[in-house]
Amino acid sequence: VQRTVIIVCAGADSAPTAVPVEDTNPSSSTESGQTSSTEPGLLPGETVVREGKAAILFPSANEVFYNPVQEFNRDLTCAVITEFAREQLAQRGVRILVPGERDRVVVRLSEEKNGTEHQEASEQPEKEQQHEEEGLRVLEGLAASGLRSVRFALEVPGLKSITANDYSAKAAALIARNAQHNNVSHILQASQRDASMVMYEARGKKERYDVIDLDPYGSPSPFLDAAVQAVSEGGLLCITCTDMAVMAGNSGETCYSKYGSMSIKSKYCHEMALRIILHSLDQRAAVYQRYIEPLLSVSVDFYIRVFVRVKTGQAVVKNSASKHALLYNCVGCGAFHLQRMGKKMSQGKHMKYSAATGPPVGPNCEHCRQRHQLGGPIWAEPIHDITFVQKVLGAVSGNPTRFRTSKRIEGVLSMVTEELRDVPLYYVLDHLSSTVHCNTPPMLQFRSALLHAGYRVSLSHACKNAVKTNAPAGVLWDLIRCWEKSNPVKRERLSETSPAHRILSAEPTLQACFEIREDANPQSRKRHLTRFQENPQANWGPKARAKAGGGISSELEDKRKQFQGKRKKPITDSSQLKSLPCKKLRKVCPLNYNICSVFKIMRSCCYQTSQYFILLF
Repeated sequence: VQRTVIIVCAGADSAPTAVPVEDTNPSSSTESGQTSSTEPGLLPGETVVREGKAAILFPSANEVFYNPVQEFNRDLTCAVITEFAREQLAQRGVRILVPGERDRVVVRLSEEKNGTEHQEASEQPEKEQQHEEEGLRVLEGLAASGLRSVRFALEVPGLKSITANDYSAKAAALIARNAQHNNVSHILQASQRDASMVMYEARGKKERYDVIDLDPYGSPSPFLDAAVQAVSEGGLLCITCTDMAVMAGNSGETCYSKYGSMSIKSKYCHEMALRIILHSLDQRAAVYQRYIEPLLSVSVDFYIRVFVRVKTGQAVVKNSASKHALLYNCVGCGAFHLQRMGKKMSQGKHMKYSAATGPPVGPNCEHCRQRHQLGGPIWAEPIHDITFVQKVLGAVSGNPTRFRTSKRIEGVLSMVTEELRDVPLYYVLDHLSSTVHCNTPPMLQFRSALLHAGYRVSLSHACKNAVKTNAPAGVLWDLIRCWEKSNPVKRERLSETSPAHRILSAEPTLQACFEIREDANPQSRKRHLTRFQENPQANWGPKARAKAGGGISSELEDKRKQFQGKRKKPITDSSQLKSLPCKKLRKVCPLNYNICSVFKIMRSCCYQTSQYFILLF
C-alpha cells in the first residue's frame, strides 16, 4: 500500500502538496538574513531579505515595517501553527509531515483500511483537491511585507488559504509581489483593508478563520474584540504585544484603558504582562459566550507573544470570574498576594458561583509594615498547555535544521515545561537579598533550601534569576534571615523604619538547610540550553514605525548613535554641545552651558556668579 503525505515544500519553487512518501527528499533551507540585489524583478532601491525558505523583496526605505530581530517570533509561530494544524487535521482524518522529521508517518487514516481506495486517493489531482478542502484558513491581520505569511505558505503544511492584510497600499502591493516572487500566489492572497473590518466581516461560522495572527506595531488592543469573534471554534489566536512600557508598569492608567487591568512596577512585570493580555482576551471573548485556553505564553526580548485556543460554551464562561484575580503588592519588600474575583463551589451535579471574600492582606505588610499597591485584574490560571508545548518542543528538537533559531526555541520551551503551572508570578533572588542589603545566595543553594523545607520551586523563562515557588513570602524571608546569619549585615546602618531592619528584626521560624540537592538543578540548566540569549546585534530592539514617505534619515540614525550611552560617555568635543541660552538669564553662554548648576556657577559662569553669592550670603 502506497502511503500519501502532506508535506512542506522543500524550496520556493513549489507549494505544499501531497506526494508519495518515497518521493520526499527535502533540500536544505536557505540561510536566513542574507541580502541580494541581483535577483530578477527588483526595483531600484530594493533588496532581497532571506528568512527560512522565504525570499522577500524589501524596499531600502522605511516604507514597510520589518524587524530582523523577531525571526525567533516567526520561527516559533511556524512551529506552533504546524503542531496546531497537525492536531486539527488529525480530527478530520489527515496527518501531516514536515521534511526532516523522523518517526512521523503521515497518512490519510481512512486509506489504511482499504488499499484500493488508497490507490485511487493517491492520484495527484485528487490529492490537491483534498488538500484544498481540508486545510486551515489563516489570516495575518497586519502583514507589512508579508514575510510571515509567505513563510506560512512555504513552511507550514495543511493550509488551505492565507490572507495577508495590511492597511497600507504600499504594503499590500509588496505582499502581492512577494507572493508571486515565492510562487505561492495560489494559496496567499493580499488584502488592503482595515484589519478590524476584515475580522468583523468574518464573524459568521462558515467565514471564520482557523488561525489569526496579529503582530501590530505597539498595542493589539484595538483588534482583540474582532479577533475573538472571527476565529473558528477551537481556532488559534497568535497575539504579539510590543508596548511593554505600558504593560510593565510605567503607565498603569494607559494599561487600564487598553487592557482593563492596572499594571504596576515590579520584578515580575514580564509575567504579569502575559497575564494582563490573557485577562483582556478572556474578558472580550466572554462577551460572546466564548473563552480562551492558553497554549503557550512567552516573554522574549522586548515583546510578549501568546498563543490561545478560543472555544464557545456558556457554562464554562461562568467560571470566568474565578479565573481572574486582583494583585496586592507590597511597596517595601515586594511580597505579593492574589485575590480571586469570584469563587465556585460544587453542589452535587451543579456548580454554585458567588463573589470572593477578602482581602487576603491587612492594611500594612506583615513583613515590613509598608503599604500595598493594588494591580490587576490578571489571568490567574496556567498560561501554558504543557502537553501542547511538549509536542512543539519534540518537533523542533527532532528537526533542528528547520529553523535558524531552533536552539533558542528548544531552550525557551524546555524552561516553559519546567515552570510550575499552578503558581502565578515569581520572586527575584537578587531583589530578595538587596531588600535586606545582604549578599545574594547561590541559586542552587536557595532552591535546595526551598526543597528541603517541603515546597516546590522552578525557574521562569521570563527572568533569569526568578524563583517561582508555592512557598509563602514568610518562608522566603525566613530563608533570607538564615542566610544573613552566616553573611551578616551591618545593622547599625539600617534605619529602624526600613524594610531591611523590620525583616531582620524578626527571628526565623524555619531553620533553613542550604545543602545542594540533585533535583535543585533543572534539566535545561544541566544541558546548558540557550535560555537567555545575549543581545543579537547592535542597536537592536523595537524599530521605528514605517512611514509612507520613506525611511529614517541618516541624520536621525547618527543622532541616535551619538546620544546612546551619553551618561557613561560624556561628550568632550565642544562643537557637539548645544549652544542654547542660559535658562535663567536668557543669554547665550560662551561656555555652552545649557543649565547652570551650582558647580558650574562656582567655576566660571560669567552671568550668575555675583547673583549666586548675593543669594548665598
